[in-house]
Amino acid sequence: MATVTFRDESATGRHLAEFSLPDLPERITARELVRLRVREEVARYNAAPASRFNGLVRPVDAEVELNGYRMGATRRIDWERQADIAERAFQRNGFLLLVGDRQIDDLAEAIDLTVDPVVSFVKLVPLVGG
Repeated sequence: MATVTFRDESATGRHLAEFSLPDLPERITARELVRLRVREEVARYNAAPASRFNGLVRPVDAEVELNGYRMGATRRIDWERQADIAERAFQRNGFLLLVGDRQIDDLAEAIDLTVDPVVSFVKLVPLVGG
């Protein structure tokens, strides 16, 4: 079993947030890794709902804030819906997925967590007019 560290970074490489999950399989697909990350962050939010959600992707009806999302009203979030949104965001280049120093381009790609236990999510900001 492996422990993975999920790290959020800005496009300039600035560290934004980080958490670890133990007892993951040693080999896992990028899709499973993204979904596990989303499930964990949603579970943490649902355990103590607040007016702000810090996660990979914006929940429906939430407003974007600096490094997070403002929830209109505290409510439970559906992790599977969030994971589906995250998969679509990855496919639209909404964020980059880096394992060690290698960029992952395909959600079906297998990742060996014993070799690279740090997974970075780099959120990309769309350019205005671009």
